[in-house]
Amino acid sequence: MRSRTMLRKGLAIATAALGLALLVPAGGAAATSGGRHDDGGRAGHEHVRAFDHYVALGDSYTAAPLVPTTLPADGCFRSTSNYPSLVGASRRVHGVVDVSCSGARTDDMLGSQQTGLGPVAPQLDAVAADTDLVTVSIGGNDEAVFGTLVGYCPTLRPLDPTGAPCRAAMNAGGSDQLLDAIGRTQQRVGTVIDEIHARAPHARVLVVGYPQLVPRRGTCPDLLPLADGDYAYGLTVNRALTQALARAARTHHAEYVDVWRASRGHDICSADPWVNGQYTDPSRAQSFHPFAVEQQAVAGLVLRQLAHGHRHHHFAHH
Repeated sequence: MRSRTMLRKGLAIATAALGLALLVPAGGAAATSGGRHDDGGRAGHEHVRAFDHYVALGDSYTAAPLVPTTLPADGCFRSTSNYPSLVGASRRVHGVVDVSCSGARTDDMLGSQQTGLGPVAPQLDAVAADTDLVTVSIGGNDEAVFGTLVGYCPTLRPLDPTGAPCRAAMNAGGSDQLLDAIGRTQQRVGTVIDEIHARAPHARVLVVGYPQLVPRRGTCPDLLPLADGDYAYGLTVNRALTQALARAARTHHAEYVDVWRASRGHDICSADPWVNGQYTDPSRAQSFHPFAVEQQAVAGLVLRQLAHGHRHHHFAHH
């Protein structure tokens, strides 16, 4: 019970830390991370067949607040240059309907989501019989996994800066609360995929994974303020969430877009990060959320997957 209480506390802390204020446009030009721009596999876009009704489902890693101009009208804080917008700008993809919403969980696919500006319709309401392309990236907010990792775990660093206090707290009940939660998330994502297939039986369904946030080696407490020993734990949680989405895609007949593999070397601590650290930059990205360069890379990966045809990708464990 103690660890479950900590998990709930983590959600409360993370919600306060990561909550989005009403945002204003940050400028007309697309922001970049300032580093080099990987192509994200953009080659071959000219071979993408036409899609007439594309629906994008997801959370804030799809909505991409502050990249660069954010639309706050419904409280979902979608940017004008997130990856659904970039995919929709392709000559072969038309009629994009982006219902991604910051803070969304898998429950919000079938149920109404309450944002700071009021209720939002279930995201799956946008999927219809004539939908021929769906991208979905969801699960990080389920059971406060993401919020605990970047919102609550950093508060434990002062207790044991060189140890792994977050890992200890999450295992206090005898099993790892975050990894257990991710196992349940995989099942829920599978249910979402099944519902997409039922509503749009002829659609290609692409599950878009999450990027790597935590480095394999080294620390950067100024950007990602975990205790030294919790970096390895954070990487384990980060990887497990991505693996869960990959398995859900594979077992529920969807295609998988491997953002984890593409983002290797672009973690928060890297010289060329795809995800922002703990400080919000109003002209570039919300704290712990993607920069424009990540959204551009993901759009490239989606378009490459569409060009290569129906294929189910297995997650690479490396």
